[in-house]
Amino acid sequence: MPPRDTLPPSLALSLLFALALCAGLMIKFWLASRQIRHVARHRAQVPAPFAERIPLAAHQKAADYTLAKARLGLLDMALGAAVLVGWTLMGGLDLLNQALLGWLGGGMAQQLALLAAFALISGLIDLPLSLAQTFGVEQRFGFNQMTWKLWLSDLLKSALVGTLIGLPIAALILWLMGAAGPLWWLWAWGAWMGFNVLLMWIYPSFIAPLFNRFQPLQDEALKARVTALMQRCGFAAKGLFVMDGSRRSAHANAYFTGFGAAKRVVFYDTLLQQLTPAEVEAVLAHELGHFKHRHIAQRMAGLFALSLAGFALLGWLSTRGWFYTGLGVVPNLSLDGAAPNDALALLLFLLAVPVFSFFIAPLMAQWSRRHEFQADAYAMAQADGGALASALLKLYQDNASTLTPDPLYVKYYYSHPPATERLARLPSPAHA
Repeated sequence: MPPRDTLPPSLALSLLFALALCAGLMIKFWLASRQIRHVARHRAQVPAPFAERIPLAAHQKAADYTLAKARLGLLDMALGAAVLVGWTLMGGLDLLNQALLGWLGGGMAQQLALLAAFALISGLIDLPLSLAQTFGVEQRFGFNQMTWKLWLSDLLKSALVGTLIGLPIAALILWLMGAAGPLWWLWAWGAWMGFNVLLMWIYPSFIAPLFNRFQPLQDEALKARVTALMQRCGFAAKGLFVMDGSRRSAHANAYFTGFGAAKRVVFYDTLLQQLTPAEVEAVLAHELGHFKHRHIAQRMAGLFALSLAGFALLGWLSTRGWFYTGLGVVPNLSLDGAAPNDALALLLFLLAVPVFSFFIAPLMAQWSRRHEFQADAYAMAQADGGALASALLKLYQDNASTLTPDPLYVKYYYSHPPATERLARLPSPAHA
C-alpha cells in the first residue's frame, strides 16, 4: 500500500496554533459575556449576606466598574489576537527581522535590536488601551490619582529600567544559546533563575524607590502590634514601610517584598487610612499565613520547574526549521552562524506559549484560591477573624470589587476566592 499523505510539520503547527488561538479566544469571549450578563443581572440588589453592610449605591458602583473593565477587556482580547496573528502567521515578525538583518547584518547587535524593536512596537500597540484603562475607566470611577506628568515619568522610568535590566540578561541568554552547545538551555535556565533571585533582592531597595516614596511606619501603637504579630509567627523583616500608593490610585493593598534578609512589609497609605489597627493586623496575618504554609516557596518551586521545562522545550524547538516556518518566519539557513535565529526563537516561543498555556489557567487559579483559604485560616488563628472579615468587606467595597461574579468566570480566572465564599468561612465582621 502506498504511504498515506501526512501534513508537513510546519503546516501542522500553523493549523494547531490557529486552532488553539481560536478556541482560546472563543472561551475568553464566552466567559467574559457570562460575567457581563451575570453582574448586570444582579446589579439591582445587594446579595443578602451583605445587605446590612454594603449600601446599594456601592454595590451598583462595583457592578458598573466590573462591567466597564470587562467591556474594555473584550476589545483588548480582540486586539491582542489580531496583533498575535500579525506577528506570526501574517509574517510581521519575519518582516521586522528581515529589515533589521538588511540594516545591521547578523550578529548580537541585530538580535538585541530585534528584541528591543519588538518590545517597543508591542508597547506602542498596547498604549491606547492602557490609557483608556487608566484615564478612562479608573478615572471615571474615582480610582485614578495619576497626573499626565506622573504617567509620563513612570513610562520613561519603566523604559529605562527595562532597558538597563532587560538587555544584559537578554544578551547573556542569546550568547549562551550560541556558545554553550546543545545544553545551552540548561545554562540559560540557571542564568534566568539567578537573575530572578537577584531581582527579588535588589527590587525593594533600588527599583521600587524610583517610582514611590517609602517611609518607615510612624504609628507606634500599630508598629508594636504588627511587630508582636510577626514575632508570634516567627517572621523577621527588615522594616515596616508605608508607600504613597495614593499618588497613583485609590486602591488599597499591603504586601511583602524582598528576599532573605531584605524582606520588608509595605502598607499602602490608602490601606492605613481605610482600616482600623485590628483590621491591619488581620490583613498582615493573612499575608504571614502564605509564608507559614510555604506558599511563596511552592510558587517559586513551580516557577523554577515550569521555566526549566520551557527552556528545555525551547532548546528542542529552536533547532527545528518547521517551528519557525509554522509560525510565519523564514529562518536563516546559513551554516556559518553569521545570522543566528536565537532571538527569533525566543520571541516566537514567548508568543506561542500563552496560546497553549491558557487552557491550564483554571488549575493555577484553583491552586491560588486554595492558598488564600489556608492563609485566611492562619489569620484567624493569629488575629481577630471578625476583624479580617470586616477588613475584607471594606476592601471589596473601597476597591469596587463585585460581590456577584459569574461562578464559571471565577473558576477560570479568580486567583482569590469571591467575597461570598471567602466570608462564609470567617466569623461575622467586626464593627469598627
